[in-house]
Amino acid sequence: MNMADSRPTFRVAVDVGGTFTDVVAVDESGQVTFAKAPSTPADQSDGVLAALSRLAETLGAALPDLLGRTESIVHGMTVATNALIERKGAKVGLLTTEGHRDVLEMREGLKPERYNLRLPREEPLVPRRLRFGVRERIRPDGRIETPLDPASLAKALRGLRRAGVESVAVCYLHSYRDDRHERTTREAIEGALPGVYVSLSSEVLPRIKEYERTSTTVVNAYVGPLIARYLAGLRERLASAGYGGPILIMQSHGGVAPVEETIRVAAGTVLSGPAGGLAGARRVAELAAAPDLIPFDMGGTSSDVSLVVGGEAMLAVDKAIASERIALPSLDITTLGAGGGSIARVDGGGLLKVGPESAGADPGPACYGRGGREATVTDASVVLGFLDPDNFLGGTARLDREAARDALARLGKALGTDPVRAAEGVHRVINTQMAEGIRVATVRRGVDPRRFAILGFGGAAGLQATELARIVHVDRVILPRVASVLSAWGMLGTELRLEAIRSHVGDTGDLDLTALRALYDELEAEGRGRVGGWTDGSIRSRRAAEMRYGEQVYEIDVALDGVDFDSPSLATALKRAFEARHEELYTYFLPDQDPVLINARVTTSGALPVPPIEPEAPPGQAPAPPRGVREIFLGEWLEAPIYDFDTLAGGQIIAGPAIVESDTTTVLLRPGDAATTTPERWLDIRLPGA
Repeated sequence: MNMADSRPTFRVAVDVGGTFTDVVAVDESGQVTFAKAPSTPADQSDGVLAALSRLAETLGAALPDLLGRTESIVHGMTVATNALIERKGAKVGLLTTEGHRDVLEMREGLKPERYNLRLPREEPLVPRRLRFGVRERIRPDGRIETPLDPASLAKALRGLRRAGVESVAVCYLHSYRDDRHERTTREAIEGALPGVYVSLSSEVLPRIKEYERTSTTVVNAYVGPLIARYLAGLRERLASAGYGGPILIMQSHGGVAPVEETIRVAAGTVLSGPAGGLAGARRVAELAAAPDLIPFDMGGTSSDVSLVVGGEAMLAVDKAIASERIALPSLDITTLGAGGGSIARVDGGGLLKVGPESAGADPGPACYGRGGREATVTDASVVLGFLDPDNFLGGTARLDREAARDALARLGKALGTDPVRAAEGVHRVINTQMAEGIRVATVRRGVDPRRFAILGFGGAAGLQATELARIVHVDRVILPRVASVLSAWGMLGTELRLEAIRSHVGDTGDLDLTALRALYDELEAEGRGRVGGWTDGSIRSRRAAEMRYGEQVYEIDVALDGVDFDSPSLATALKRAFEARHEELYTYFLPDQDPVLINARVTTSGALPVPPIEPEAPPGQAPAPPRGVREIFLGEWLEAPIYDFDTLAGGQIIAGPAIVESDTTTVLLRPGDAATTTPERWLDIRLPGA
């Protein structure tokens, strides 16, 4: 970059969704510019380049000029997620300890629906013919009972070579205690099968629980080659277009990592896109002085619900994506098959169903005019007057009102009603389903949603958020101006992050504290060494433990902030930290029982430059008048004033019914809603008596 160039420089984030690819640029003054382009599932990089081109047009620049002035790109993607859902990953072989090749099918001895005798058997990602037992055995204490047998390993490798596998997962029994057999096996694989992707359980997830470790390692091998190919292709295309800076990939745990680390632990990207939304939610919680939030992200294909408590997002350590267990730390997100593209239909019993099937980006809803004929939530919004067909995506696209009405007419005929009432029914059903998702994330976990505010974001959330709030009795909804691209915007406020975990099992009263201190020191040194190679910014480490009572099955995550590891009373401090967390989650603890420490965990974070906040609206600005009026249907046809989101004055108050529109989102204010514009020009909506 020419140092004499006085033009602004940018940090850019790209978020690939099921329907649209969002891109956000923030310059050094905090000015936010964003654009959208249809996602391209066949090759997501096509949509990425198209969105960047639209961003360049919006900024009045050529794409090479924009990329030449871009300091970094943060990328959230759905490559791994789509591969798992569609079962389109790599052809994987599994090497495991002799006698343990069926762990993937045995799982934990449980079925997802244990009383459903007709439930089809889950097909593992690796068929049995590609799972090979190797003669070796390491005991739980790390002693080698059976050395690795070279002949047995060579025979297994010949089988994998004949099968033409693209990737190999290696998961030997108790390798988390001693990884020498897995490291030797990798050397043998690289010699016998050059170019094949290798996934070692001792690198991906060095912790106990054989099924979780095997499943996570296999998922890593299943998506790894796809991630590697995609990122290599994207890096090449961006370089050809004029970009020479770093590419950082959003991880499921809410931080970012370089491309090489992402390829090594590819399973860590299965929630890459939704994680950006939670990163954005944390920034909103701080700026809006709303530390307790229910982030609600409604896109074209699905919706995500999560929690921010005290300004921090919740983590989970055992997530299931497309029935596959992934035991890497990740943000706790509940995904619903409900979005703007969700298809409405009438079932055999005459009941209206909406989703989880989606029209996606191609052909999309009927109103997109690309050949879709089935009614979707977006089509219902057009029929009800919520969306302006002539001003979709800032006027760069038009919606086909008649196609939407025809689709709802067909649905209405099956229901015995007219298109408008059918559209109203679609909205009621989808809102009820999404409200249940909020209850799953809150009430079923002992959390009262009434003390939270709902943060609505994603392209479709603005039309549903206040009605959802009414259903779950929440009286405050926040809609940022960047709501439609909040996931991408949030990615720009993240940090480099590495999660290190290691099993160290023992009752707190009997732990070898010297060994435990050494383990935490080792994990912290390893994390700082690796993260230090990625950034020259400040680095911090946070210690945590996964603990439980002896008779419990599942561990809980216990933060160890403030615990003095040099103190002679370390065991007591660990016990008290666990008891405080257990009481917080379940309202009780057992003072006479020592908890069991299962896994030690250290999170190492490297600071990245955080872009400044967009300039506030100037004080004393006159309230912006509505730019028009439109008829909308809310039980009856009403005239609603239409406001331009981008021209609202700070402190302006808008009473519902009303519509607030920007190029990429539409917000519906129902009767009784009162929205106040914040200094950041966001909508802070209050619902009296919700």
